Amino acid sequence: MSARSTFIHLAGKAGILFGALFLVSVLLAAIPAHRAPAQSTEQSSGSPSQEPQPMDHSKMSGMDMDDAKVNEAHAVHDMTPGHMDAHSLHMHMTAMRPQTPEDMQRANEIVAQLRSGIEKYKDFHVALNDGYKIFLPNLPQPEYHFTNYWNGFLEAFTFDPARPTSLLYSKTSVRYELVGAMYTMPKRATEEQLNARVPLSVAMWHLHTNLCMPQKGQFRKADWTKFGLKGSIATPEACDAANGRFQPVIFGWMVHVYPYEDSLDKVFAMHHHMD
Repeated sequence: MSARSTFIHLAGKAGILFGALFLVSVLLAAIPAHRAPAQSTEQSSGSPSQEPQPMDHSKMSGMDMDDAKVNEAHAVHDMTPGHMDAHSLHMHMTAMRPQTPEDMQRANEIVAQLRSGIEKYKDFHVALNDGYKIFLPNLPQPEYHFTNYWNGFLEAFTFDPARPTSLLYSKTSVRYELVGAMYTMPKRATEEQLNARVPLSVAMWHLHTNLCMPQKGQFRKADWTKFGLKGSIATPEACDAANGRFQPVIFGWMVHVYPYEDSLDKVFAMHHHMD
């Protein structure tokens, strides 16, 4: 093997490793990685419960297992319709800008490309075969996130509307139904960078912020009305006073898109529109 081929081979392996380590801070998706509950024993051939359980990425996330599990549960709660509040202590959302014809045209192009790119994933088995991992499959949720780590890594550097980080599914008794997708960017991205991806005049990107966690080993007796993404503590000073561990931002920027809706306000809504 030539020196150039050897370098390319090693660089490829290094890139994959870097991507795995970097993605948890980039994603989201919204839902951080976790150790899944035991898989259901249900054996119906069409049942979503047969799908593989997600990998345990908590060791790569910078948070220990207890942190990861608590933050997952709280993030899911915050993403539930009726709970996400633009003025939340733990949610930062971009401000809506005045719409322009150029923004509207670009938004419609994004929707068309996304719809075309994810059409095959209406069969959720195809998504699983293409590397999407389902998170919290046994926790009842309005939407289930299927996340592709490689796509999330690529989204940190390039944007392809047909290649979302996560797919969003609603769940019936026998299958997952594709309803939307989620794009991500690193938490250090500026609003101008977000706007260049999905116009801020049609969509609001969001971050999970101001997290105070109890000290390790204190989870069982912690006051969760104060700690976590649902807690009242939202400043470093208050977190220090409570002997907690403060993180100003966790995960990365996220935005949901529901390309099968009939108007842009529903397509770029925070939550799937329920009739």
